[in-house]
Amino acid sequence: MENVEKFLEERTFVVGEDSPLRRAPLLGILLLAAGAAGSAWLAAYDPTRFFFSYLAAFFFFLTLSLGGLIFVLIQLVTRAGWSVTVRRLAEQAAALLPLFAVLFIPILLGGRHLYEWTHAEAVAQDPLLQHKASYLNLSFFNLRSVFYLLLWAGLGWWFHRQSKMMAEGDPVERLRRLQIFSAPAIVLFAFTLTFAAFDWVMSLDPHWYSTIFGVYIFAGSFVSILAFLILRVQLLQAHGLLEGLVTSEHFHDLGKLLFGFVVFWAYIAFSQFMLIWYAAIPEETAWYAHRLEHGWEYVTLLLAIGHFVGPFFFLLSREIKRKRLALGLAAGWLLTMHYVDIYWLILPAAPGRAFQPHLLDLTTFLAVAGVFVIGTGILTAREPLIPRRDPRLAESLRFENL
Repeated sequence: MENVEKFLEERTFVVGEDSPLRRAPLLGILLLAAGAAGSAWLAAYDPTRFFFSYLAAFFFFLTLSLGGLIFVLIQLVTRAGWSVTVRRLAEQAAALLPLFAVLFIPILLGGRHLYEWTHAEAVAQDPLLQHKASYLNLSFFNLRSVFYLLLWAGLGWWFHRQSKMMAEGDPVERLRRLQIFSAPAIVLFAFTLTFAAFDWVMSLDPHWYSTIFGVYIFAGSFVSILAFLILRVQLLQAHGLLEGLVTSEHFHDLGKLLFGFVVFWAYIAFSQFMLIWYAAIPEETAWYAHRLEHGWEYVTLLLAIGHFVGPFFFLLSREIKRKRLALGLAAGWLLTMHYVDIYWLILPAAPGRAFQPHLLDLTTFLAVAGVFVIGTGILTAREPLIPRRDPRLAESLRFENL
């Protein structure tokens, strides 16, 4: 352990007072101000489109934070040692989940713009909506939403706090506690993510349903956090942080996971499509039929090629996973494809139904991105970027791929 301490003393894992990274919250404030002002102005002309654009932006950044939480839980429950030097960055993403409880307020207020089943006249004329009314009603919807958000906020905060507290007391006991609670937390996460995906996204078209939709959202969330971690480590290293602490060996493992979950996302996406296409039930096929016309067919094709075919062959090579520039380009591309995926899930339900990008898509994205950057910037400046006293840190520093 003395050699590890000496090694750490020669590396930088705390943001310096004069580092440009300390200005990240200011950048976030500017993004938030510009996005909020633009959204407020444009929403006055098209309030319904505002809520659809906002839901897409909100859900994209929420899946980043949720991806951070599940990444942390999986590393803890499997007692992984290789990931210790990148785990704090995922913990910080998860620690932002309390912010999303606040960011959800516009969706609570604008539910009637988003969801057909909130309109009594629509329910009165539709036997299927009447059948689902005991579940799809605004009061129960809001109650469930608050429960999901508070649970995630509590999990994100607690795991991040316990990890930081390794700097005090007995780190072995802290790690043992984290590992014990990670297993039930995964179960809670799986159920709540599934039902949140049903409630917030799938119920935009209440006539359509898919039993694996929650798994589809999980797959996209995990791809997004892996891409985010790769890009964030590269940004930090460009500013002289984490050099020698996160090496090509760690990037290689992150790249392998990214490749694996690109394939998993495609498998779930194809399984969902194939089963619905084969059954040919009108209530189910209409959802896909709409995404194969009105301009959405080009977005569908982009997802098939850009979220699977291209990344699959690009990330197949071992060398690509170990070259930071190439891996960074792949991560940036897949993060973009994840937003396209979320957009493709949500925006076809907007009035008009044709593929018509709107300036509100940009302004709402900037507003939510601003909040995310503010939170990330504050956490980056306030705490060490690795859990220095984690009992498995030495294992992570010595990690090599076979």
